[in-house]
This record gives sequence, structure tokens and C-alpha cells, in this order.
Amino acid sequence: MSANREYKNSVFISLFSDKGDLLSLYNALSGSSLPPETQVRIATLEDILFNERRNDIAFVLDDKIVILIEHQSTISENLPLRLLIYISRVYEKLTDSDAAYRRSLLKIPRPGFIVLYNGTAPYPDEMTLRLSDAYMEHPADVGRGGMLELEVRVLNINRGRNEAMVGRCEKLSGYVVFTGKVRAYTESGMELAAAITRAVGDCIEEGVLADFLREHSSEVINMLTTEWSIERAEKVWKQEALEEGMMMGMERGMERGMERGMDISAKIISALLMKEPVEVISARYNVSADKIMEIKAVLPL
Repeated sequence: MSANREYKNSVFISLFSDKGDLLSLYNALSGSSLPPETQVRIATLEDILFNERRNDIAFVLDDKIVILIEHQSTISENLPLRLLIYISRVYEKLTDSDAAYRRSLLKIPRPGFIVLYNGTAPYPDEMTLRLSDAYMEHPADVGRGGMLELEVRVLNINRGRNEAMVGRCEKLSGYVVFTGKVRAYTESGMELAAAITRAVGDCIEEGVLADFLREHSSEVINMLTTEWSIERAEKVWKQEALEEGMMMGMERGMERGMERGMDISAKIISALLMKEPVEVISARYNVSADKIMEIKAVLPL
């Protein structure tokens, strides 16, 4: 877990670690105009729920908890379920362990869930994911009531998408410009580290996140290199999973292959970052050394 914690602090989380910036971000995403004196209490869980690079911020604004998952390059339809698990743990953190068993009503902050998407695949400006879409309904259960629901608001923050919303928060707007520059440079053929370094220089010169990037330029380069390298590594495993599924000739086989590949990839990446020998990792996860070397080649080791 030590390696995971090293790169849990992403560029996005670093940008929005200040309570005032979180309030500005919330106002932009929700269209609210809560005043500067609004109470903000950070309630992010210290451990990792999703995986090594999918990070989250949880905070309480007066009577509302907002969970923001940092930029997601792919959107999982299981986000509502994952956030249900997450919000339960946040409520445990915010309340006394015995409070839920008392007779009098315990007042709790109202939850809200927002995911910010900046992947390359086409995605609408806004989408709502619902926990109820995952239910295996039985005809006899329809109309009985008592259904648990959880809605996740997914917002596309790529350049040119939701511009009015993004423009209401200076740091979010700067983040979109910065990551857009990195993507443009990598797509033009530049190596990742060089693309990030050039984007940092460009933004400082243009006054985009200039103070933040001047102060944290080396950390930003390291964090973003790690985040995007892991993304590349996962693509290797996605292809492997698809090939495995095609060989089985079954749709479910493809799904299982994807699940296995993504689960093992996260574990292998952690092991590589902790400098474990390739042969040890190969034996532990029953994966060829050549495949592990493919993953290692795209990591900033």
C-alpha cells in the first residue's frame, strides 16, 4: 500500500486541496453561489477504494456531502455501486458508531455524487448513472417500493465541453487547458514526459495555473507521468483481455477476461512500483515475464 499512497495525491487533488477552491469548484459544477463564509469540511477517506490511480475528494458543505472523483478517462457503469460503498464509509466517519442505534432521529448531510470525465472516447456533456440500473428485477418485486437509489452525475470536462460551467471555476478551467495541452502534444508524437514538461512551460507563460505550476512543477510532472503511464499500461491489459475473450468465443468470456486483466494489472503495477523482481511477480500472478515487461516499459520507474 505504500506505493499506492505515493501516487494517490494526483494533480487534480493537489489543485483542489484548499477549502476555498473546493467551494469554488462546487459552485461551478452545481450552478450555486454559496458565499465564501460557507463551512467546508473535508471528509475524504484515507484509504483507497477504487484502485491505485482513481482518486476522490469528499467534503461537507453545510448540509451536503459532495464526492468528486478526479478525472476519469473511462466511465464504469459500476460507479453507483462503488459510490454506495464509499458513502457508507464516509457516514461512518462522520457519525458516532452508536448513533444509528438510538431511538431519536439522527440528522445526516445529504449526499451528492459528481464524476468529472476527460477521456478520449465520445461522451455526452452530461449523463446520469443510477444504481437501480444494476438491479436484477423479479416480476413479483415490481411496485413494492422500498428501492434504494443512488444517482451519479457525470460531467464531460474535455476542452470545448460544458465550457460555461468549467469557466466558472478558474482552477478547473486551467486544469482543462493544461491536460488538453498534454494530450495534444502526446497525440502529435511527443514522449509523455516531454509533453507534460512543455505543457507546464506553456501554461506558466500564458498565465494558466501559473503560480501552482511554478511552485509544484516537478511534482506535477511526476504525478501526471505516473497517472498517464498507468493508463497506458491498462490499455495493454485491455487488449490482452479482449484476445482472451475472443479465444473463448463467448461474450461472458470477454467480460471475465477484462475483469481479470484489469484486476491483475493494478496489482502488477503496484508490485513494479515497489521494485519487486519481475520473476517474483510472474510467479505470484501466473503471468509471463514478457507481459510484465510490457507493463514495466510504460511506467516511470
